[in-house]
Amino acid sequence: MHIDQGWLSTATVLASPNADPRPDESDISLLVIHNISLPPEQFGGGHVAELFTNTLDPNIHPYFAEIANLKVSAHLLIDREGVVIQFVSFDERAWHAGVSAFAGRPACNDFSIGIELEGTDIEPYTDLQYERLAKVTQCLMSEYPALTHERIVGHSDIAPDRKTDPGPAFDWSYFGKLARG
Repeated sequence: MHIDQGWLSTATVLASPNADPRPDESDISLLVIHNISLPPEQFGGGHVAELFTNTLDPNIHPYFAEIANLKVSAHLLIDREGVVIQFVSFDERAWHAGVSAFAGRPACNDFSIGIELEGTDIEPYTDLQYERLAKVTQCLMSEYPALTHERIVGHSDIAPDRKTDPGPAFDWSYFGKLARG
């Protein structure tokens, strides 16, 4: 696994239009872990990819009618089976964090990489997800030296008034052991 011009060699690529240039392409210094499931608390079906590529059909599920027009993305999605999909080059700004701040610095999208885990706050993540996340994290830290273990956070850490993910089901200790090798 390696990164070539912002793209992870082992990921399936589904380019999202919901991205733009970073203010400073060399400033990648935060990793944000999220969770997502569409419809809520349901897995599979490809609906997350549809949301991130602006192709989500609002008629499939009542919840989709509420979110189909959102313009959001993440750099990566790791599904329940450990499959990694990349939507945005790491060199670009994905629209994953929203209104956010880390260590007093606002606008986390400007300097972060966002990874979505297919999941919910309360359902345990799979071993395959932890394993892939750890390997991807090691690869990212190798490519972007400003990313350190201390600069890996949950969405809830950078937007605590709005977000709860990756939630109490995410085992930070287990992930940390895997990521440190």
